[in-house]
Amino acid sequence: MSEQTGLDLLSNPEPEDGDSLDLGHYAQRAYLEYALSVVKGRALPDVCDGLKPVQRRILFAMDRMGLGYSGPNRATAAKPVKSARVVGDVLGRFHPHGDQSAYDALVRMAQDFAQRYPLIDGQGNFGSRDGDGAAAMRYTEARLSKITSLLLDEIDMGTVDFVPNYDGSTEEPSQLPARLPFSLLNGASGIAVGLATEIPSHNLREVADACVALIKKPAMTDFDLQQIIPGPDFPGGGQIISSDKDIADAYRTGRGSIKVRARWTIEELARGQWQLVVNELPPGVSSQKVLEEIEDLTNPKIKTGKKTLTQEQSQLKATVLSLLDGVRDESSKDAAVRLVFEPKTGKIAQSELITCLLAHTSLESSSSVNLTMIGIDGKPTQKSLRLMLEEWIQFRQTTITRRSEHRLAKVLDRIHILEGRQTILLNIDEVIAIIRASDEPKAALMARFDLSERQADDILEIRLRQLARLEAIKIEQELTELRAEQGKLEDILANPASLKRLMVKEIEADAKQFADARRTLIQEEKKAVAEVKVVDEPVTVVVSEKGWVRARTGHGHAADSFSFKSGDSLYGTFECRTVDQLLVFGSNGRVYSVAVANLPGGRGDGQPVTTLMELEAGTQIKYYFAGPLSARLLLASSAGYGFTALVENMVSRQKGGKAFVSLDDGDMLCAPSHISGSSGSLPLADASHVACASVGGRILTFEIAELNHMAKGGKGLKLIDLEDKDRLAGVAVYTRSIRIEGIGRGGKAREETLEIRSLNNAKAGRAKKGKLADLGFKPSAVFRVE
Repeated sequence: MSEQTGLDLLSNPEPEDGDSLDLGHYAQRAYLEYALSVVKGRALPDVCDGLKPVQRRILFAMDRMGLGYSGPNRATAAKPVKSARVVGDVLGRFHPHGDQSAYDALVRMAQDFAQRYPLIDGQGNFGSRDGDGAAAMRYTEARLSKITSLLLDEIDMGTVDFVPNYDGSTEEPSQLPARLPFSLLNGASGIAVGLATEIPSHNLREVADACVALIKKPAMTDFDLQQIIPGPDFPGGGQIISSDKDIADAYRTGRGSIKVRARWTIEELARGQWQLVVNELPPGVSSQKVLEEIEDLTNPKIKTGKKTLTQEQSQLKATVLSLLDGVRDESSKDAAVRLVFEPKTGKIAQSELITCLLAHTSLESSSSVNLTMIGIDGKPTQKSLRLMLEEWIQFRQTTITRRSEHRLAKVLDRIHILEGRQTILLNIDEVIAIIRASDEPKAALMARFDLSERQADDILEIRLRQLARLEAIKIEQELTELRAEQGKLEDILANPASLKRLMVKEIEADAKQFADARRTLIQEEKKAVAEVKVVDEPVTVVVSEKGWVRARTGHGHAADSFSFKSGDSLYGTFECRTVDQLLVFGSNGRVYSVAVANLPGGRGDGQPVTTLMELEAGTQIKYYFAGPLSARLLLASSAGYGFTALVENMVSRQKGGKAFVSLDDGDMLCAPSHISGSSGSLPLADASHVACASVGGRILTFEIAELNHMAKGGKGLKLIDLEDKDRLAGVAVYTRSIRIEGIGRGGKAREETLEIRSLNNAKAGRAKKGKLADLGFKPSAVFRVE
């Protein structure tokens, strides 16, 4: 593609010769047009009013249909009409798309469980949080809710621009003059082309207070801003358990994830029994979804390609059934959410059942934050919370300025009219005589009393009853009021401080009218993790060359006591405990972990380790290690780089493992070397030095303190300076000696043990070349010898 941007290509298309058209350029241009249309015309909300185009059109159409509130203080609600009528008007006048998509948008704006502050008051079946759809549009009725006055009250006061509709037959507003930032109040969710948005809802009082604080003190810190808006406020309540730092980072960058969990109560029953009642759910979670997850846990289905349930499924089923006796949904009109969980017995610890449910169901889930929207400059951008508020404040200032200018023009026009009337009332007899005698009374009046054409037209159209004496008094009173209003409007337009004071006053008044209490509790908690109770006892992990694993109870088993399938043999044994982890190192640098407690028993040949994990295509298993989380390993690549890490750093809950050792093309992983931590029933002495051996026969030793500890993995530091085409054969830590294995002449396996004296001869600083050793064979691996 060319270096032109999408906007350049749309505004400056390549010249076409006659009827010819380059297909590649046409496809590029057409796709860009489509992408921009989806981004700006459908999927993303506007930072000014927080609405997508279809939502804005629905609200504007309903306002023009008279479906809002009217009367003094907008206290009288209009009678609702069929939703089909609203959808038809929207499609016919503003939104020529599918009727179902428009109705879906209308339904969502009426759902109190989907929007924090519903914009439409719906009557009939508008769906439920359990995923039930709304009734057909011919059955439901709708009108505007009272809070939409914050969006529509100033629509005819010159506050926003109007643009032609799709066929030019009428006009529609490009934005609504929002009196509060609805982009934060109700949030938004949408997927465009290459962009997506996920804005959570917030509490009206908190957002209003933040706007007032920013207007009064634009330089306030992000910390102070978060004290006012501590986090989202979801329609269904729940509890945010993320830390203040995680929430602050999401608000600062415009992207993040917030952990939310359900809220519950414990109801005490007779004879020491109790039940767990969930009454608030995380956003996007329904009672039906939780029930389905419980069913999958207690009655799991055999996975594709398997003949029986996996060991993990069986263990999880047994755990849940040992804690949970039954679950039922008692949700009703009186209680929007009421999920009742009955424990197996009243003696089960309440925290144990709660942790199990949180860990294995959607009662604890993550809510993503992606503050992407159309900015005040008309461009789609990912914004921070502060920038969203600042842009809305800028929009509100412009709105109030335009409203004031519009009102001032009307006030001045009315004053001009009233001044003309005041003039003729003082000379009423002469005016009547001129009108009766003149062929062109308009010109005569203008000449005699120095009137404008506008004033003369008004005088000639005035009714006779308006010539009474009382009318002069009313005109004088109205002029006094209008001139006072004129002074206020001119002060607002000329004085930024007055404009800010008015803005703050209006925000506080709207917040007082529509604010409500926060629904979502913000209290940091640790993520629930279900811990399977494992008896801590000694076991020996047996691994075969072909990757079959098993765990035999106890330590001290002789190597010749293990049997294997035909053609298979022993890779190694690891004396550890049932609470430890088996690490499997792949040729791609990923580390896969399996709990030793989940390994099959020592009888038989065991189980292929590949059935306990998900290897990437083309990945080969290279090495194994089993030991405690506190064990420290040295990891290295054939390129001569390495680092140390703990077993707990490499453990992952994902079957797909964890990318840990960075390997370039052609690099291979060397066998890991156990530095410290327990080994079987005896503690392993901490090694103090590292020995490196290259394929070319060079040996280098240095102190282990020169290595880096890398908890997140990576490439590490250079261990040995390798010559061209030479590779690192292996690396091992030692206290007294190491064993070097390799291939001698004729392909015969060879090995050599180097004691501390020989190793000291090769001692130098890390990343040196080392010394050439006369081994008589090419090294292929290095191991620690105790």
